[in-house]
Amino acid sequence: MNLRAFLLTAFLLSAGQAGALTVAGSVEGSVPPDLRVAGVVVSPFGQVIQEVASVPVTQGRFTLELPSAAPSARAQAVLTPQNVTWPGVIDPVQVSAQAQVAELKFFTYRDVNNNGRRDENEALREVTAQVRGASLFVVWVNTDVTVTASKGFQAPLRRGWNAFLLDVGRVVKVQPFADSTVVTVRVGR
Repeated sequence: MNLRAFLLTAFLLSAGQAGALTVAGSVEGSVPPDLRVAGVVVSPFGQVIQEVASVPVTQGRFTLELPSAAPSARAQAVLTPQNVTWPGVIDPVQVSAQAQVAELKFFTYRDVNNNGRRDENEALREVTAQVRGASLFVVWVNTDVTVTASKGFQAPLRRGWNAFLLDVGRVVKVQPFADSTVVTVRVGR
């Protein structure tokens, strides 16, 4: 293999793996034995579009691995200041470059037929993943872009999945999320 072919192969392998993300957590509340935690892409208006990953809750814990692959084209939207309806974002909103985006939210559902995936008759319940009062926010982008808004909101996004802890108050604190951070999800009692 010549150097050029080797470098191209190395680039493609690293590009394919860019943006993978793991979210580990615990579930508080009444946890039925068939409960699953899912990462679901939603529209800018919060409508469910595509489940990208789900895992069972085992002994009150879960580890959800988001694939490095892009969400489906149907799940992506053009990132514009008008469709950034993320937590803590208040006008004026600025987007540094043109990009495709997919917002991910967390849901739970009961896998009543135990087939390892959500079926139409299995109701989704949106949940918030939190760390010490800050909410976990996850978004996928197809290219590097920075989103800024008032009250100090600034999110530098890299191609692939991005995760931040958002603490919304007088100012919006956007902190990087590390895979080693354990989140807490509360379900109904």
